[in-house]
Amino acid sequence: MRVLAIDASLRKSGVAIIDARGGGKFQALHIGTIHNRSSLRMSSCLVAIHDRLAELIQRHEPDCCALESVIYVQSHKTAITLGAARGSAIMAAAERGLPIFEYAPKRIKQATVGHGRADKSQVAFMVRALLGLTETPGDDEADALAIGLTHLRAQEAVRLGVPDNLQI
Repeated sequence: MRVLAIDASLRKSGVAIIDARGGGKFQALHIGTIHNRSSLRMSSCLVAIHDRLAELIQRHEPDCCALESVIYVQSHKTAITLGAARGSAIMAAAERGLPIFEYAPKRIKQATVGHGRADKSQVAFMVRALLGLTETPGDDEADALAIGLTHLRAQEAVRLGVPDNLQI
């Protein structure tokens, strides 16, 4: 199974393509960030996110897409912006017929680090170790990788008979 994992944000969306190689082994095929300049209008950023993800989907042919679920934020403006970025990412995957799954931030941290209150440096360190990376990824990339690993592990649990209702 190959998963496109996205940590959606308007200015810096972390993206990863992770392939399950069997036997609990995973390989990161692509690690990156979709950068949008602060001078770009929101609408242009959304188009850029959509288009870059469409390119990655075409190049890597993932079987599904996984994202972080909506998180609580204190600012309405931030919530709207994050929601729009997620919507652009979801649309890119949905247009290409990919099943889309979402995971709560606490579950992602728990699946990656072992507890739901891990900080970003702990997530990045564990992602590096779990994937055998030579460099520690940046925060957005590490989050995307953690989302992908969480999904692959959740799908393994489903294959073993544990129900999971996270597809959107």
